[in-house]
Amino acid sequence: MTHPLYLLLSRLEAARIHFTVGRHRPDTVLVTLTLVGERVEVDVFDDGHMEVARFAGNEDIVDDAELLEALIEQNRD
Repeated sequence: MTHPLYLLLSRLEAARIHFTVGRHRPDTVLVTLTLVGERVEVDVFDDGHMEVARFAGNEDIVDDAELLEALIEQNRD
């Protein structure tokens, strides 16, 4: 049986949806989809179940260096 991660990647490729694959946790593989107006993160666990997070936005371009600096400072480790 094929693991759900490979099935997901095949479906995304067939649909021509841009994605990246990363690993930020020891028990999951993160698949990030970049869609118009939103970003979707799919955590695929080793047992095959998935958790999906959807982030919608308006994609406005903000030419504001101060905003960027504030975002970095607010999210510093």
